Amino acid sequence: MSTLTKEQVKAIVQGNNFQSVTDVTNYFKDIFKDVIQEIMEAELEEKLGYSKEDRSAKNTDNCRNGYSTKTLKSEFGEVEVQIPRDRKGEFEPKIIPKYQRNVSGIEDKIISLYAKGMSTRDIGEQIKDLYGVEISAEMVSRITERITPEIKEWQQRPLNPVYTFCFMDAIHVPS
Repeated sequence: MSTLTKEQVKAIVQGNNFQSVTDVTNYFKDIFKDVIQEIMEAELEEKLGYSKEDRSAKNTDNCRNGYSTKTLKSEFGEVEVQIPRDRKGEFEPKIIPKYQRNVSGIEDKIISLYAKGMSTRDIGEQIKDLYGVEISAEMVSRITERITPEIKEWQQRPLNPVYTFCFMDAIHVPS
């Protein structure tokens, strides 16, 4: 994966009339959507063995069969993408597996906030403030319930009888 060069960033800034951080976020939201869309198109091309424009290379009885709409929750808020379909219904995108709607790592953030002692209602409000995604307290509870067995297992793990540690203290006095 490569990063943008300084010249590419300058070209993006010059090509857009950014007036606020929201404008920048919306720009990245659009780019995110376009990149996800292109990756799914490439995945379908690989599955079918021919590109959309090159039907002469087609040597399969399967073909494209339109799109289905899916709303994803991402770091940029909710993004609507068009999932390409094939006639036989065999295509499953790898980048966004079936039934997955959250691609942001929000679940990890919810678990982290829960582990730090926040209430489910407060977590829902934090996620809405940060990402613009509405998550109910019940949804937060369902997410955290999935990790409860792991937490209990970690809490009940056997401990060594003795742990050695070294405590160091230092004072730095400028000369």
